[in-house]
Amino acid sequence: MWNYEKRLEYPVNITRCDPKAAMVIISQYGGPDGEIGASMRYLSQRYSMENRIAAGTLTDIGTEELAHLEMVATIIHQLTKNLTPEEIKASGFDKYYIDHTLAVWPQSAGGQEFSSLQFQSTGDTITDLYEDMAAEQKARLTYDNILRIVKDPEVADPIRFLREREVVHFQRFGEALRKVLDERDSKNFYAFNPQIDKKPC
Repeated sequence: MWNYEKRLEYPVNITRCDPKAAMVIISQYGGPDGEIGASMRYLSQRYSMENRIAAGTLTDIGTEELAHLEMVATIIHQLTKNLTPEEIKASGFDKYYIDHTLAVWPQSAGGQEFSSLQFQSTGDTITDLYEDMAAEQKARLTYDNILRIVKDPEVADPIRFLREREVVHFQRFGEALRKVLDERDSKNFYAFNPQIDKKPC
């Protein structure tokens, strides 16, 4: 299923510590609309997705979300890796530091830990695809909010890349949903019009 290349999907090269930026960006690691939830949502839903094209889309995007998780973790790590105790205390990073030192841990910007209750896998194709489209819009909004606050070009550049991918994922889920709905409409049409031959002339 996977062919893992040991490099980030998009480069992250941050040269300046900024724990305040890390504490808002961390929401896209383990927050309510973050990359952990996205990857687990799509890779869980794919097994009961009756449409094979939609299942393939979920696999593709779910694995890419794991790559985004890796990017966000790298951003957080690079923003915090050389902090001094004085910088930790002055920046307000001390509460996080006490529990996790400088390790990367899934939580929201508000400090709420990640929970699988943040996403759903219903087994219903239409329901799940609509949830997936909404999830991508919420993730896009979170990245928009981060970009309103974080102005350092070294940080904003990979964040903009991640935001753009959320838009593409939304479009791909929309395409999958249209295919599913078209297929259902076609089946319903022939079910209620049995006198029409399904085969072309």
